[in-house]
Formats: sequence, structure tokens, C-alpha cells
Amino acid sequence: MKKKLLSLTIGATALLSMAMTGCGSKDTIVVGSKDFSENIILGEILSQLIENKTDLQVERKLNMGGTFINFEALKKGDIDLYTEYTGTGLTAQLKMGVLSDPDETYKIVSEEFDKQFDIKWLEPMGFNNTYAIAVTREAAEEYGLETCSDLIGVSQNLVYGGENEFFNREDGFEGFCKLYGISFKGDPKMMNVSLKYQAIGNGDMDVTDAFATDAEIKKYDLQVLEDDLNFFPPYYAAPIVRNETLKAHPELEEVLNMLAGQISDEEMTELNYQVNVEQKKVDAVATEFLKSKSLLD
Repeated sequence: MKKKLLSLTIGATALLSMAMTGCGSKDTIVVGSKDFSENIILGEILSQLIENKTDLQVERKLNMGGTFINFEALKKGDIDLYTEYTGTGLTAQLKMGVLSDPDETYKIVSEEFDKQFDIKWLEPMGFNNTYAIAVTREAAEEYGLETCSDLIGVSQNLVYGGENEFFNREDGFEGFCKLYGISFKGDPKMMNVSLKYQAIGNGDMDVTDAFATDAEIKKYDLQVLEDDLNFFPPYYAAPIVRNETLKAHPELEEVLNMLAGQISDEEMTELNYQVNVEQKKVDAVATEFLKSKSLLD
């Protein structure tokens, strides 16, 4: 009889423990991120903002992997939110063609993610991590380069080199040259992505493709040219969140939207530079950024 009572007591304790754990998990937000520095930094910024502005606990699942891994985890409920890019949402998740209009792109991904996946796009953070054309400081000063159209009439004096993928994309090298009506000196140099910044830093070429917020832009003092004909599609970053999570914790939307328009291309480049080049810790960089925006109490 004593053994039976003991067994019942242990069973009841276990059930109570499970119930308490379940209750606790409802007050925990799981934040994911992709496996590159920028997305990890943004995941940490979102996490710290939630911790500071709400009573919710945060579980970090940063550096999870690529787009597919994060998106599947979000749909399954393994994470509650992560930072996505409008162009990626349009082409990778919705399987649609690229668009140049940022407002139209955001409208489509917002509506379709809500209908198809029960996921909400919050307001964009401000920066656009799309492809860009970057030139050396010397070339920019010699030819007065500020926009991509400024390459017209002088591009034949400049050597172009870029990563292999850029030459095989609809929004890549051939399309860019055709739209702007330009050609470069000799054949373009094609190389692994890890080599292109080293090559332009060594003076082996004058022009390359970049992502607008790459840390190497600052490291090698490159000038990013304005895409004045809007060739490259928009890749504005924004938190995407499960609607189920927002229904349970509606305060999240207002809190996370405090980041709307708060990060410029230059500011995101600087954050990437601090982590990738200066080797600062991600949590420290995120904290300092939030303090600079007066977003931490």
C-alpha cells in the first residue's frame, strides 16, 4: 500500500512538473536566425528588445542554418520569429519572379505569407541588403562616381571582377550591363566569393558586386554606387512572426516595430564590421546599438 501511495505521489509530482513546464513555455519566445553574422546580430537585437520591453523570456536559437531551415522551423512552431528579407520571401518562399518596387514586394509578401503560412511580416528595419555595385575609392574620386549611371562613358577604363554566382543570376552581371548600357575593360574576372574583396583590395580590379551591408565595404574603403535605375530587387529586412504567437502575446508587435526604419545601410554595415572585422561579441554589439537608439530602459 505504501508503495502504491508513493507511486501515485511521484506520478502526481511529475504531472505537476510537466504542467508547470508547459505554462512556462507559453511565456517564452523562441528567436531564430540564419547562419551569417548580419542575421545573427539582428536575432540578438530582437531578443534583447523583447527581454527589455516585455515580461517574456527569450530562448535564442541563433545561427540555425539557411533560409529553408529557419522558415520550416517557423512554420512548425519550433521558433516564433526570425528576420527575413523581402526579396527572399518573394523568390525563395513564394517562388515568384523578382520585382524592383520595394513597396509592391513588401505588400505581396505580407499578404501571401499571412494567407498561405499564417505568418505576419512586421515593419522593415530600414536597410536594404540587396546586391550593389562597389568601386574603389580611387576610381570613385578619379571619375566622380556616385551612381551606377556615372559608369556610362568611363566603364571601359575599369576592370570588373565578381563572385561566380553573380554571373549566373537574372539580377546579375549581364542584366546590369544591358540596362545601364555599359561594358568594362577586358573580360570580367570570375572568382570565389571569398576572394573578390581581397582582389579589389589588392588593386587587381576596380569594380565588384557586393551586398549593400557587407563589412568588407568599410574594411576596404569601397564606394557603393546608387542603383539609380533600380535594377537590383529589394531585400529589406523585417521580423516575421507566427500569427499564433502574436495572438498569445499581442504586445510583441508593438515592441518589435520599435525597430522600424531604425537601421540604415551604413549602420548595418558598421554592425557587421564590428563583429566580422573587429571581432566584437554579438551580444555586446547588439546592446550598444539598442542603447544608441534609446531602445533599452
